[in-house]
Amino acid sequence: MNIKKYVLDTSVIIDKEISKMLQIGKIVEDSEIIIPRAVLDELQAQASTSRDQGLVGLQEIHDIREVCNNKGIKIKFSGERPHYDDILLAKHGRIDSIINELAFKENAILITGDYVQHLAAQAQGIDSVFVKYNNKITHFKFEKFFSDKTMSIHLKEGVCPYAKIGGPGKFELKRLDEKIITNDYLKEIIKEIYEYNPLNTNKFYEINREGAAVIQYEKYRITITRSPFSDSTEITIVRPIVQLSLDDYNLNEKLVRRLEEKAEGIVIAGPPGSGKSTIASSLAEYYTKKGKIVKTFESPRDLQVPKEVTQYSPLEGSFENAVDLLLLVRPDYTIFDEIRRIKDFNVYADLRLSGVGMIGVIHANSPIDAVQRFIGKIELGMIPHIIDTIIFLKDGNINKVYELKLTVKVPSGMVEEDLSRPLVEIFDFENGELEYEIYTYGDENIVVPVKELAEKKRTNVSSNITRLAESKIKDVVRRFDPSADIQIISDNKVRIKVEKEIIPKIIGRNGSTVSELEDLLGLRIDIEPKIPVLGREIDFQINESGSSIVIIADKKEVGSNVGIYINNEFLLSSQIGRKSRIKVDKRSENGKKLLNAILTSSDIKLFQNRMINNKEI
Repeated sequence: MNIKKYVLDTSVIIDKEISKMLQIGKIVEDSEIIIPRAVLDELQAQASTSRDQGLVGLQEIHDIREVCNNKGIKIKFSGERPHYDDILLAKHGRIDSIINELAFKENAILITGDYVQHLAAQAQGIDSVFVKYNNKITHFKFEKFFSDKTMSIHLKEGVCPYAKIGGPGKFELKRLDEKIITNDYLKEIIKEIYEYNPLNTNKFYEINREGAAVIQYEKYRITITRSPFSDSTEITIVRPIVQLSLDDYNLNEKLVRRLEEKAEGIVIAGPPGSGKSTIASSLAEYYTKKGKIVKTFESPRDLQVPKEVTQYSPLEGSFENAVDLLLLVRPDYTIFDEIRRIKDFNVYADLRLSGVGMIGVIHANSPIDAVQRFIGKIELGMIPHIIDTIIFLKDGNINKVYELKLTVKVPSGMVEEDLSRPLVEIFDFENGELEYEIYTYGDENIVVPVKELAEKKRTNVSSNITRLAESKIKDVVRRFDPSADIQIISDNKVRIKVEKEIIPKIIGRNGSTVSELEDLLGLRIDIEPKIPVLGREIDFQINESGSSIVIIADKKEVGSNVGIYINNEFLLSSQIGRKSRIKVDKRSENGKKLLNAILTSSDIKLFQNRMINNKEI
């Protein structure tokens, strides 16, 4: 009997096509299924590192075996196990070669979902069937969590589902359901994501490592983490909710003209969720409409850009490897999304110095932080040649625009001409004010906030003027009270505090004296007593006795309620005892203050508190 033999490769098993072919009768009973040991080992290795292709593939082999047993179809594992060198060269086709050799040896038909594998088999004279994966999932389970205003959903084992609702910089975290997410439910979602057509060009595996995977599927950026990388299984799915054009930002003509004519080293900065990627996509659309060739460097590739814009990922794991290729296609502008590592800064600088217009996206909490991220990674004097414009985003809007220039001069705050040096000047693009200077002093890079220092200097000048005003007023009122307390309230108002008995002299009859002073100084004068009390001042003696400080008044003051003041500041109230004394414990807080006042010869006073309507004043 002529038995048809079929050898399966890894791709067709992961695609789960064989179990379907068996069920609908495309593979008949008088057949034999051969699964290469190399395929089994490859799937087992992937599964052991928590890569979902391996788990899906092993489950498919289990399903194939069950269907074969039910239908009487033979199934066996055959072929050599791959050696260590074969595993290292797997991505270069070594495992595929082992599978093809087995098909040739068994005189079997190779079934594959890999078109290159199919062509290689035919070139060797091996019968081959190319199975195109046709499973079409129209809706994912996770899509039910998304609304028009949902930025991202967060699904974690053992926790309720959450979502960020709103827009860039203006969002809130909301619980979507009271039901706890189970590991089985997350596995179903992961299975859907992995089983969706791998030949679809709109689906990219940006990262696929042990315990972590990042998949870009059209508008969704899907991040999957599990043990050992994370403590439990978690799926985070991010989706842009707005796609704006540059016109939506209402840019002034000055900035638009700069973006069109001068800006070729642009950095878009801002904290996470501030809308950096949104404006980067808008610039890609803007330059494309202007007839420019635009490319992107992204990992993951999640920018929403026109079809004319090609999105590049790291070549063989590195953007450095992609630089030479990018220069061959001669782009006018390249958008580098998420500059983080030192290599990324070097790639940005290399492309910019090669004449390519660059738009870099970088995380920063303030506009100046965006520049400081480059310091130390790139020579200071080269920074203005690499970056000429910084656009800082906050809450989805353009918060600040900086312009960078290189000059040689004496840094602000220095005076000697021999201290001239190259420095980077950072200007506020809107008003042209110099806000920062960056220069090298010794071995250190110094960032000087010029505007802030200038404002402090103006404040100090204002304080000096205030002190001069106080001095002039004191000169006028010192004939009344040499120790008067002067307070400038505003440009046209002053408060003068003097001893209580001096107030009538300053006011004068019917206010004549204070009116003359107001006319002389050009200010309105408020006069107040230094100590706002109604009672009379009491004479006393003060000394130490053991652990107490003793205040001794005249015998006629026995029973009086008094207030004790130090340098016109109220300390405490007390009653003069039968021996015309007040005792204050030196260990108490007030006792310590009183003792310190004695030791420093501070001004100590007693005033009698008056009683009005049986209340102490």
